[in-house]
Amino acid sequence: MTIELAAGDKAPDFDLETDTGRVSLAALKGKNVVLYFYPKDDTTGCTNEAIAFSALKPAFEAAGAVVIGVSKDTAKKHGKFRAKYDLTVELGADPEGGVVEAYGVWGEKVLYGRTYMGIERATFLIDGAGVIRRTWRKVKVAGHAEDVLAAAQAL
Repeated sequence: MTIELAAGDKAPDFDLETDTGRVSLAALKGKNVVLYFYPKDDTTGCTNEAIAFSALKPAFEAAGAVVIGVSKDTAKKHGKFRAKYDLTVELGADPEGGVVEAYGVWGEKVLYGRTYMGIERATFLIDGAGVIRRTWRKVKVAGHAEDVLAAAQAL
């Protein structure tokens, strides 16, 4: 059964390794957090999404929000991905899948008729008290970072 987190729910805590250290929800208390989940480093959609969030990082910071991308890739792979595309957002490594499961974004996917398990592209806007204020499921990359920014600015 997939967890369906919604606005008003308490955000599940996370503590993830990044290529620069660790990032956790507890350490970000008092700040708004944009937590976006994506399938895999260095694929077309995921790269475009990471570039879009990185380009808007100063505007997110001005809105008091921290942007963190999460996939099941390792921190080392995240470091290579960030360096290759000059990404400025943090990327949390969840190779065991505990965080993707806690947020209900791990599930069955179908591509070219083949069924497999994977990460659903989804984003959660979490306020400084750790409460989910907005969710985006089955995200389409084009324009998504801008939509999330507008919601973060409205908090």
